[in-house]
Amino acid sequence: MAHPPLRAQPFFDDKNRAFWQLQSAGWAGYFVLRALGGIANDMGLLFIVPTALATATGFSLTLLMAAAFRRLIKMRPLVTWGVSIVIVGIASAAFSTIEVWAHATFYRPGEMPSGIQFLGAILLDFAILVAWSALYYGINFFILLEAQLDRMTRVESQAASAQLAMLRYQLNPHFLFNTLNSISTLVLLKQTERANAMLSRLSSFLRYTLVNEPESLVPLTQEVETLKLYLDIEKMRFEDRLRAHFDIDPAAAQARLPSLLLQPLVENAIKYAVTPQEEGADISVTARLNGARLHIEVSDSGPGLNDGGSGAIQTQQVTSTGVGLANTRDRLAQAYGGDHRFEIHGSAAGGFGVTIEVPYQTEPGAHP
Repeated sequence: MAHPPLRAQPFFDDKNRAFWQLQSAGWAGYFVLRALGGIANDMGLLFIVPTALATATGFSLTLLMAAAFRRLIKMRPLVTWGVSIVIVGIASAAFSTIEVWAHATFYRPGEMPSGIQFLGAILLDFAILVAWSALYYGINFFILLEAQLDRMTRVESQAASAQLAMLRYQLNPHFLFNTLNSISTLVLLKQTERANAMLSRLSSFLRYTLVNEPESLVPLTQEVETLKLYLDIEKMRFEDRLRAHFDIDPAAAQARLPSLLLQPLVENAIKYAVTPQEEGADISVTARLNGARLHIEVSDSGPGLNDGGSGAIQTQQVTSTGVGLANTRDRLAQAYGGDHRFEIHGSAAGGFGVTIEVPYQTEPGAHP
């Protein structure tokens, strides 16, 4: 059975391993280039020995520099750069002294340099150590920046999840108040069977809200079943005055959207269309695919926007900042950013509707 390819680990995930690999590769390259350069200039194979000593010196000095730089990188920039330059200067002097001594020992044993002559290679060694320091700081600053960006991404994700949780959890107290008030009324009227049925349906509805995470995406079929459960509870209050209709395109049934996204819209329709009218109202939920977009509409046959007497009620519906339209609009913005459409509309014949259009997606782990 074929196994899926292993995901390559980012090179700098293990900083210690990455440092030793780069350190070893860099100084090995330095040794090879210096040795080949000396041999090409007729220095003979003996040139390999002082080159090896110089390489070992540079390797050791940069290990000491790395230990100092690890502490300096966390300090103020002025301290970091000032002390780093001093360290590079001292290390360059030590590097040059050992390198000049090694070459004199093997090539001019009778003319051992003294004093300032030991600094004869300091310019080259200083350039090498400055380049090494620049790479060290550059790589570490890159790693620190990546870590900071990761932290910011996690914080933004947590903030978005918290906002989604806040927006969805504020539905429950509002809905519970109405439902429990109705149950209390049924108990006072001694209609215990209806009260028990309402409590049972309320329990099922709340169990759904607890099982699903606030930021989770659920299939449209599941969202519709939850709406039907909610409407069953409300029909206990309004009976034949509440008439619900669903028209769900089978092709859109598995589309995913934020859980309980449509419940505030239906609740809004009950509040502003069913409640104020003696004959009640029809509430319709339709969903269909429009290319790669999911198109959903929640409408009612209430007073609508153009009714002179009750139009003020619908105006409140539009401008409400409570749990209705504002909640759904905010959740869409949190879940999809700007990649969604949210529109409200009425008609001359009466009625009020909300249209939602979001990207069509079916993968459980996918995010907009």
